Amino acid sequence: MNLQDAQNKIHAAGVFYSRSKDATGKNRHQVMDRNWLVVAQSPSPGTPFGEGDAILSVVKYGEPNNC
Repeated sequence: MNLQDAQNKIHAAGVFYSRSKDATGKNRHQVMDRNWLVVAQSPSPGTPFGEGDAILSVVKYGEPNNC
């Protein structure tokens, strides 16, 4: 799922603050959210979370990843 769609799902759950990070470790900023693919998340799916708890690890579309 792209980063924007993932953020929309988090918002739909009533949480408005989440974080994203570059899964490659290059610390790039995610400016165009639809250009990034979520490859991991914390907490894991199905775990209750609150404001600021959700962390989405992302890579740019087309980059190698383990998913």
